[in-house]
This record gives sequence, structure tokens and C-alpha cells, in this order.
Amino acid sequence: MTRRSPRARSGRAALEHRPERWLPAFGKRRCKNKSLAHRPGSDIRDDALEPAALVLAHGAARAGLSRLHALQALRCAATLGLAVALAWLAGALIETGALDGIALGLAGACLLAGAGLGSLIEARSAALEAAVAVALVDSAEARLAAMPARAAADLPRGAVIAGLQRHPGALARLVVGHAAARRMMALGPVLTAGAVALVSWQAAVALLLATPVMIVFFALVGGLIRDRAAVQEAALGRLATQFADRVRVLPTILAAHGLPRETAKLDRRLKTYADGTMGVLAVAFLNAGVLDFFASLAIAILAVFLGLGHLGLAEIPGFAHLALWQSLLILLLAPEYFLPFRRYAELYHAKAEGEAAAEALAWVFSEDAETTPERGAVPAMPGARGLVLPHAGPVADFDLPETGLVAVTGPSGAGKSTLLRVLADVEAPLAGAFRLPGPGVAATWVSLDTPIPAGTLGAAIADGTTATAEAVATAAATLDLSEDPHWPGGLDAPVRAGAENLSGGQRVRVAVARLLLRPGPAFCDEPTAKLDPDNAARVRRALARAARTRLIIVATHDPTLAALADRRIALGAIPSEKQAA
Repeated sequence: MTRRSPRARSGRAALEHRPERWLPAFGKRRCKNKSLAHRPGSDIRDDALEPAALVLAHGAARAGLSRLHALQALRCAATLGLAVALAWLAGALIETGALDGIALGLAGACLLAGAGLGSLIEARSAALEAAVAVALVDSAEARLAAMPARAAADLPRGAVIAGLQRHPGALARLVVGHAAARRMMALGPVLTAGAVALVSWQAAVALLLATPVMIVFFALVGGLIRDRAAVQEAALGRLATQFADRVRVLPTILAAHGLPRETAKLDRRLKTYADGTMGVLAVAFLNAGVLDFFASLAIAILAVFLGLGHLGLAEIPGFAHLALWQSLLILLLAPEYFLPFRRYAELYHAKAEGEAAAEALAWVFSEDAETTPERGAVPAMPGARGLVLPHAGPVADFDLPETGLVAVTGPSGAGKSTLLRVLADVEAPLAGAFRLPGPGVAATWVSLDTPIPAGTLGAAIADGTTATAEAVATAAATLDLSEDPHWPGGLDAPVRAGAENLSGGQRVRVAVARLLLRPGPAFCDEPTAKLDPDNAARVRRALARAARTRLIIVATHDPTLAALADRRIALGAIPSEKQAA
């Protein structure tokens, strides 16, 4: 097996082990999979390829969006029915002074139906957007967990965290809210114009003639709002990256009395992002304002023509000799004709933001994110040849067994943890290559800062595994976690967010218990460093027992643990020492 990284949770752990490094191509890579080619009718195009995140979002929304479109069509029909009933009711009341009971009942029924459908559409749309966003986050987390650890470590942490909070929601609004508005922009005006044509086809044609103005303006505004959305997303990425970097080195900033200077820099980044956001909204409001102007102008022209016809001042075909209810119907339906265009204009910025979000999520959904290029000639046998470690220098060549406990020993600063990180593919060597034994099975990382999710002890141990409750209980008992007097509650003992209620030793014991439930190799960095003698002994026994069926590599200063090893790699001493089993 060539330089395989510990997958599952190791990708996330890597983000905590590497310094911030900005990738110039972050958010700009495209999915190269030809099966993701652009589908006909899609609103997003770029060189005949869709970003993979957009394909996933479309798939998550497809079934719910069909039902949402059906509800929108029903609400449109109810609105048209209400307009007919109100025009009929008002015309009869003005001309005869009588209140038409049928028209009143129809108006009430259509009003209730439209209100109910409107509420249902809003609820369904919100629920569908939330479901799409959750699906994107879950998929992104799974891809991040499966990503080679070094590739995950190279990602800018601030931009990743901010992106996973913002981009799935923006994509969800694109494929749900914006898509629904786009469908209604095609369906609503057609139905409305058809209803108007039943009383005056000339009035319907007048409404249709106003449509090209809307389309031309959308085309003119589209490029501007898309460019401003790209600027906004870039500003967010820079702000998040800089903030995460400053938090990481905050003690150094405080020691150097540089807090005012760094605060001023973050303020400038924040202002740039705020300006970008206001730029997007300004164009969106301008778009809506111009559409309102043309819609109001068209409605005013219709009203003038109808008024001239009723007063007998002009014989305009299609506007003269109409019944009062027919003229009222035209005036009631004219705003409904333009309403889908205005709704689309209000959400037009969601299109630009969603496109930018799809681009920005390429880091996790593209095929480029799945592999890490090999360096050097990979050894024919498991082990390392010609390794040169960052900050530690060259390492004598060594072999690795298929199974067993391998101890990496040496003085502080010799590179024990660095060697573990290189073998785990969290960090790249300066030179040389290595091979791990066995098939490509996910590996486990054990250290004092092992990520542990909030929840319960049992869930923390079983995290990332399919272990049964009995297996989890056995692993917990092996490390004496279920009976820990300082952590009462057994497997239901609480784990707070960030595992803030756990000590470093408890984190290590949870990580070792998790290791017992996984079949792959493990890399353990100082697993007994902060443990009392009894718990250190339990960890040693657990690692020795697990090493019977897999490869366990530990970096340690513990002579007792090193004595249990089947093989020892002594850094700072040449050659490597091989200890009899």
C-alpha cells in the first residue's frame, strides 16, 4: 500500500496540525468528471460543465421541487380565480347595485385557497432548502473525512469553516428558491396572459410586448451582479482565512503588543466584505426598481386605454366596448402578470451567490480533492527509504511489518511526531518515500488533541465505526472509561462541545478505545504521556493486544511501552534497531 493517509476522522484532525496555507486556486477548480456535463435547461453554464456541488444540490432538490412547482401552479390558478370573482363582484355591484352571492362565495374560496397554498409553499420551500443544505454539508463532511490527510491539511481552515456555514445555504437558495421563481416566471405570465386574452386579446398582446424589456434588463444586469458576487465571496474567504490565522497565533500577537495593528487589518477585511455584500444588494434592488418602473408604466397605459374606451373618447380595438367587469379583470391581472418577474428579480442575486458557492465548494467535490500526488520512488517492500523530515533531517531506512507494535523513540526534537505525521500522510517529507503494509484500510490517529464530537462517551467511542453496543462497551471497559470516577455516567457520560470537559489523558483513552473498534493501522503520538500508572498500563496492554492483528506505530518516551514493541525505530541513532518479537 503506497503512502495512504488515515481516512475517516484523520482528515479533520489534519486541519488542526498544519499551519494556514492559502491556495491560489481555492474555489476555482472544476469537476473533471464528464458525467457531470451540463444538463439542458439548466440556469448555470460554464464551458458545458456544472460544478459537482451544483449537480449534488440539483439531485437533492429534484423530487421536492416538482411538488413545489405543482403547488405554485395551483396557487396561480387560485389567484386568477380570485381576480375573476372580484372583477365580476365589483362590476355587478357598481352596475346593478346588487351583491352577487356566487361571485362573493367564489372570491372567498379562492382567497382561502390562495392563502393556504401560499403558506404551504413557503413552508415547503424553507424545508426543502434546509434539506438540500444539510445534504450538502453531510456530503462535504464525508468527502472531507475521506480526503487524504495532507490534502485536508493544505486547505485554508478559515475559508473551509466559513464556506461550510455559508455556501450550502446559498446553493440551496439557488436550486430551490431561485429555481421556483424561474419556473413561475415562465408559467405565471403565460397563464395570466391567457386569462386576459379571454376578454381582450389585444390587452394580452400589450402585456406580452413588455416582456422583452424584462429579459433584456436581466441580461444586462446578470454579468454585473455575477462579478460583484464573485468579489463578495473572495472577500469572505480572505476574511475567514486571516481571522483563523490570527486566532492561531494570538499568543504571539499579544506578546508582541500587535493587537491594535491586527485588529485594524481585520477591520479593513471586514469592511471590504461588507462593501461587497452591499454591492450585490445594490444591484439587486436596482434590478427590482427598474422592473417595478416598467411594470407600473405598462399598467398605467392599460388603465388609460381602458378609461378612454369607457368614456367613449377613443375607439381603441380591444379596449373599447368592454363590460366593466372585463376592464376591472384586466387591471387586476396586469400586476399579476409582472409579479413573477419582480419575484425573480428579488432572487436574482441568489443566482449569482449560488454560482459562486458552487465554485467555492469545488475544493471538496472535485476529483482533484480526492488524490494526493506521489513523490519519489515508492519502496518495493513496506518501509521507508531516504526519508528527510521537515525540521528533523534524514531518517535511517527502516522496514515495517504487516502487523505488530512499532515504537519510534528518541530524544525530544528528534522528529518522532513528525515521522508519525509523515507516515500518516499528514505532512510531506522533504525527500524520500515510504510504503505502508496491507490494503487501503482507514487508519486511526491517537494523540492528546484527538478530535472528539459532542454527545456521549459511547457515541464518542463509536464515532466513525459501525460497532455494536456490546463492542463499544467492551472497548470502554478495556480502558476503564465506563467506570471512571472523574467521568461518571458510564457510556452515557456527557461530552461537551470541543470535549472541553475531558482531560488530555481521557481524550487519549477514548481514542485508543476507538482504535480497538477499527480494523486498520494506527498512529499513536505519546499515548501514555499524560496518564497515571494504572491507566498507562491499560493503554499499553490495549495497544499490544491490538497489534496482534494490525500495524500500530507509536511515538513514545515511555520505556515500558517501547519494551513491548516488536520493532523499534530509534531516531538520532543509526542504524534503526530491530527488536526481536
